[in-house]
Amino acid sequence: MTLTDSLLVSLFGIGVVFAVLIFLSFFIKLQSAAVNFIANKNTAAIKEEIKAQEVMGEQADNDTGWTSGELKLMGVDEKTAAMIMAIVSDESKIPLSELQFKSIRALD
Repeated sequence: MTLTDSLLVSLFGIGVVFAVLIFLSFFIKLQSAAVNFIANKNTAAIKEEIKAQEVMGEQADNDTGWTSGELKLMGVDEKTAAMIMAIVSDESKIPLSELQFKSIRALD
């Protein structure tokens, strides 16, 4: 084998290696694009689901702002009435938000 034949074989080998590397580069880019497309498709569905849950949460928060009517205090200041309501809630083991007081009157 002459020197020129050796150089031609070397150049051909290097050319084949670079051709395979270029092919692998394009193949990896194609796979990356496919994975990103699938991931974005799933991400969009998840984002829509999260938005729907946030809207439902906001509606639930707005629904909890109810009032249970008017409380009449007779001979009792607001601080004492608040303590009485807290004690009744604690003793009855019923959350204060579920109790409804109509009036609180001081006994003589």
